[in-house]
Amino acid sequence: MKYILQFPLLALVLIAFNVAIHNNPDALQPHGAPLFGMTLPSGETWLPSTGDLLVIIGVGLLYLELFKATRTSVESIFEHILSLLVFLAFLIQFIVYPPAANSTCVILMLISLLDVIGGFTISISTARRDMSFGG
Repeated sequence: MKYILQFPLLALVLIAFNVAIHNNPDALQPHGAPLFGMTLPSGETWLPSTGDLLVIIGVGLLYLELFKATRTSVESIFEHILSLLVFLAFLIQFIVYPPAANSTCVILMLISLLDVIGGFTISISTARRDMSFGG
């Protein structure tokens, strides 16, 4: 169980992103084919694409990652380093790999950057609060 808590959840989005761009790179374009349709009370139909769902999942996992960042332990620092590697993977893909040069990758990359910055910031603030001096 301890190792599961160290795993950066946004790595799952990175894996799903890579599967999507390898199977159908056009699915992540701004006007990609919708996965399904949902009629809203206003009468309009919402047609989310693969990229839209990846971003929604990424935001949800970002919340869980920030919640995990409140733990103070050596293992949490290791998890922050793994999160940094996820961010770097998104960044390198965006810069180097042509199918990844799209807005979905940029948004997911920014979500992972917020995870890294938020994780370190929350961990430092929590550690500072927990630290006590003297007797």
